[in-house]
Amino acid sequence: MRVLVTGGAGFIGSHTCDRLLELGHDVVILDALTAPVHRSGQPPKLPPGAEFWQGDTRNRDLVTNLLRRVDAVYHLAAYQDYLTDFARFSDVNVVSTALLYEIIVAERLDVSRVVVASSQAAMGEGLYICPADGEQLPGMRPAGAVAAGQWDIPCPQCGGPLSMQATPERIANPQNAYGMSKYGQEMVAVNLGRRYDIPTVALRYSIVQGPRQSVYNAYSGACRIFCLSYLQGVAPTLYEDGEAIRDYVNIDDVVDANVLMLEDERVAGRVFNVGGGTAVTTREFADVVRRQYGLPDEAVVTGEYRFGDTRHILSDIGALTDLGWKPRRTPADSVAAYAAWLEGMDGLDGVLAEASARMRALGVVRRAAG
Repeated sequence: MRVLVTGGAGFIGSHTCDRLLELGHDVVILDALTAPVHRSGQPPKLPPGAEFWQGDTRNRDLVTNLLRRVDAVYHLAAYQDYLTDFARFSDVNVVSTALLYEIIVAERLDVSRVVVASSQAAMGEGLYICPADGEQLPGMRPAGAVAAGQWDIPCPQCGGPLSMQATPERIANPQNAYGMSKYGQEMVAVNLGRRYDIPTVALRYSIVQGPRQSVYNAYSGACRIFCLSYLQGVAPTLYEDGEAIRDYVNIDDVVDANVLMLEDERVAGRVFNVGGGTAVTTREFADVVRRQYGLPDEAVVTGEYRFGDTRHILSDIGALTDLGWKPRRTPADSVAAYAAWLEGMDGLDGVLAEASARMRALGVVRRAAG
């Protein structure tokens, strides 16, 4: 099969291309090579045998030319960095997806599968249970509450405590610009796929970790932040109280899910969570990194927080495990692989300080009162 992978020079994309080539597929990569991921504007080492095109996924002529020559598409190209670039999130993530389907329909192309990269961010705070009021989908935390250091979310109905639940795909409650763009993207893909009989699946990735994850993204990457900190002998900062819950999924597990989507007829027209299956606090994850580097200093809480962050989110991966997939690697496996990839890399001095300064200048990182 001849497969187009947009964003194929990036983190998830490059690993997916490697696997597709190993499986005997022909791979065409389209990547804009834009900063901050590709700071030099140059492609990383590309897999032997892949055909590479540099360009934007919103370039109609280029995308049309490539789509005419392939059997399937992984649309992994995305913008996911600064919180305040509201228009760019929708422009890159949603418009490129709509254009993909517009071209397939206009050209009457026989595409056997389109796999679209969505995100756990499409679910926002996710699903909670109140003992008195049942299921709850909280909105974003009030700015005044987090500024006062009130991290946990009360029940919107009674004000009592909530219990976080693993969130299934039926929930969509995005609350930041990236999450909204990803939900928009998956709606465009799945609905147009159904209407025009283009077999489509959207994958809501949790926090993906492993080698090749860019060191330059200011906002994303707990593994990147904690590894760079400990690599430089500095205990990292934990936002809020360090007890925010996430689920981390290894890049090889993500690629396993990606290749499953290519030919399994059960997936068309559906959305799947791709997560690690385990609730992990940021403090626990930082401690995994600390042990990897064999250092004594634990991560520190300073009262800082990132404006717009969700408090907790854990994806329910039951739908995907029903297809035979399961996460096989642990956060420790991801950290070990990422640390090995960082070893000996040049140009890391100042990366964290630069990202921190940028986040503060944008008003993304703030300090709670008290």
